[in-house]
Amino acid sequence: MTDSIMSKAATMEIPINGDTGTLPEDDSLEQAAQLQWSLDEKVGSSRGTRDLQQVMVSGPNLNETSIVSGGYGGTAEGIIPTSSIKGSNMHHSSSSSSMAADDATRGVAVEKLETMKKWGLNTYKCTKQMISERFGRGSRTVDLELEAQIEVLRDTKKKYENVLRLARALTNHFYNMVQTQHALGDTFADLSQKSPELRDEFGYNAETQKLLCKNGETLLGAVNFFVSSINTLVNKTMEDTLMTIKMYENARLEFDAYRSDLEELSLGPRDAVAMARIDAAQEQYQVQKDKYEHLRSDVIIKLKFLEENKVKVMHKQLLLFHNAISAYFAGNQQQLEQTLKQFNIKLRPPGADKPSWLEEQ
Repeated sequence: MTDSIMSKAATMEIPINGDTGTLPEDDSLEQAAQLQWSLDEKVGSSRGTRDLQQVMVSGPNLNETSIVSGGYGGTAEGIIPTSSIKGSNMHHSSSSSSMAADDATRGVAVEKLETMKKWGLNTYKCTKQMISERFGRGSRTVDLELEAQIEVLRDTKKKYENVLRLARALTNHFYNMVQTQHALGDTFADLSQKSPELRDEFGYNAETQKLLCKNGETLLGAVNFFVSSINTLVNKTMEDTLMTIKMYENARLEFDAYRSDLEELSLGPRDAVAMARIDAAQEQYQVQKDKYEHLRSDVIIKLKFLEENKVKVMHKQLLLFHNAISAYFAGNQQQLEQTLKQFNIKLRPPGADKPSWLEEQ
């Protein structure tokens, strides 16, 4: 039927050169075209149904599915693979992790900024308090008894440092003298062998110098022990106490700075904003007060133990120094050796100035 309609439409005459005569078969041509369009639509619908059923049965892999952009028969440029969608999801996940890392970094930066802000405010208040104290315009917390003990300790440390310096100088000079005596004894012994006419004179002078050298090395052991003990007392024990005292003085300055700040705020207006600032200042004042009192207690305890330790150590070291010096210059070798045994001092043999690798471990 379709073929007969199309052949009939093909044999129709087309007017030429402006011939506008009516065509008797116009209506039949229009009906043929409508019939052809309806048949094509039905055929396409049946094919689409069969394709949909095939797709549902075969179950295509989503990884191989593509999204077509554009109309039917378009170019391949409009095809978007679904793998790119997965890639975009992975990119979104990585961007989320990078955003989390950025947030963490930003949080650290903000924390550091807050720390710097607090440090700057605290430094400003302490500097203001220190300048006020120096010019006599500010008040300071004073503990007369404790400050007197601190001044005594500082003066004692200076005197003990002088004792340590002189004892080291004595050790160096005496060491040089012992080395000279040792060299002189060797020279006398050599001359005793090469000068037969003065063999006896060189011989007993060599023996005397060797004996003095031996006693001098024993005395050096005692003096070195004395110097080592004084050095420990001055540069470790006293220094540790002075470090605690320095922390205590800094805490005292901070305490007075926040106390002065609270007093100034208390004299001002009493509105809501001022009351909030007063409460914050009161809290900071209490924190600094607790810190100050804690360090003050530590200083008192350390000063007490330092005094006891100083008396105990110096009693032993001064007795050692006196007995060793007296025995050496009296020529009492037995008493000198007994002094070293009394204080458990062991002398190193000659040539053992440098410790072995086992002793260094």
